[in-house]
Amino acid sequence: MAIARQVLCLCAFLSVPHARSEPIRYSVAEEAESGSLVGNLAQDAGLTPAQLSARRARLVSEDGRQHFRLDRGSGRLVVAGRLDR
Repeated sequence: MAIARQVLCLCAFLSVPHARSEPIRYSVAEEAESGSLVGNLAQDAGLTPAQLSARRARLVSEDGRQHFRLDRGSGRLVVAGRLDR
């Protein structure tokens, strides 16, 4: 019975699409206006927007300011406001 459960868990694990494991990097011009598209995080991570949302993706910054916005429904990452050096 324990082996059957392990095989079932392994099959379930193998059937789940895997996200990329390496970092995703974007470059943004300082002059980018609020709302400018930076990239599609869901696509670039190999996920659907639903998977991104289910994983509760969020943005965290070291200084606590939100420089970017993530729309978990679409996976779009956009500039939240003017960027300063």
